[in-house]
Amino acid sequence: MGKESLVPVEQVERTILVLRGRRVILDSDLAALYGVPVGIFNRAVKRNAARFPPDFVFQLTSEENEALRFQIGISNTGRGGRRYLPYAFTEHGAVMAASVLNSPKAAEMSVEVVRAFVRLRGFLASHHQLAAKLDKLERHIATHDSKIVALFEAVRSLMGTPRNDYVTVSGFQGKKPARR
Repeated sequence: MGKESLVPVEQVERTILVLRGRRVILDSDLAALYGVPVGIFNRAVKRNAARFPPDFVFQLTSEENEALRFQIGISNTGRGGRRYLPYAFTEHGAVMAASVLNSPKAAEMSVEVVRAFVRLRGFLASHHQLAAKLDKLERHIATHDSKIVALFEAVRSLMGTPRNDYVTVSGFQGKKPARR
């Protein structure tokens, strides 16, 4: 299969969810990526259950499924929807699923799935670093702003009562703009 026929990494990334603090892909999304019906996909996984420990795959609870149904539009049971709770596959579970399917498309797509997980992991790491820098900057600005406010208050106290041609805006004073 040529490189141009593969699903872009960005499309795979959109199927990755965070459940129970882990990044996962639902069985229906993996089956679609690997080009097999969900039922066949799940039967292959069940036939090879020993290859799927709990840190590779877990079944959603009713509450998790209900929350996802509202968030991403999973259809209702009885209306063409699923009759059982979906399974969530971690990065390792997704790769293992490709190996039990044993098809060329599944093998190729497993590479794209791994790339999507790795790319997301890198993005989240840089996001955490950026968040830490923003927190530090915010703390610095807060102490800096309090010093500026204290300076303005000291100047005001030296000036006495503010004149009525000054207006106070969020703790600072300035001359009223001239009317035109």
